[in-house]
Amino acid sequence: MPVMPGAEPFFHSGGSTGVLLCHGFTGTPASLRPWADRLVAAGLTVSLPRLPGHGTTWQDMAHTRWEDWYAEVDRAYEELRGQSSEIFLMGLSMGACLALRMAELRGDGVAGLVLVNPSLTADTKLFLLAPVLKFVVPSLKGIGSDIKKEGATELSYDRVPVRAAATLPQLWHVTQQQLGEVSQPVLVYLSTTDHVVGPASMRVLRAALPPAQLTVRECANSYHVATLDNDAGQIFDGSLEFVRAHSRAGRE
Repeated sequence: MPVMPGAEPFFHSGGSTGVLLCHGFTGTPASLRPWADRLVAAGLTVSLPRLPGHGTTWQDMAHTRWEDWYAEVDRAYEELRGQSSEIFLMGLSMGACLALRMAELRGDGVAGLVLVNPSLTADTKLFLLAPVLKFVVPSLKGIGSDIKKEGATELSYDRVPVRAAATLPQLWHVTQQQLGEVSQPVLVYLSTTDHVVGPASMRVLRAALPPAQLTVRECANSYHVATLDNDAGQIFDGSLEFVRAHSRAGRE
């Protein structure tokens, strides 16, 4: 299946500290590519995989499930582990949920997490109804390009494959069950206005993690895809500061 121009995965071999970036549901690596470039410029080894079914057609994505997306993130982690002495996870929306799931399963193999508008529960009608709607309609209106910045757009599908969306509740459920096992420091960037992910997801995260472990910073001038929005620079710089503060190399 041909990949959309710009939706290709990205890998750069740099220093001993690695970062694995996870894009969101129906999005592509392009949503995080400026972030990846900023991390590369700082000398880090960076992996930005393309999740199965993404960056091709929504019909292709309809044949994939959350387990397929996690499996690709896990494959990218193993590749990164072969070149890095420590790994940080960073993600947007559903990608942030995949990062949290990986932190639960990998434990000490993850040094810390930076999450942007994490999606952890069904707090919109689309995802609440998806398990039923999948028997009725193949797709619904897309959720991409929720960006405040004038002229900025996201490379994403204009339709949501309902069968794929219907698998998200299981990802949220298994991740929520073990959130208390996340031991790494977590930095969250949260847009004050988000038309895709509602406030319920952050309530879940705050309930599971103690305040000393969780830092939340507000993105007052961005919508959901904050990595392409007005506050992107704040996210990029802050994530680098976070890596430097929590990397073993920085503490030695």
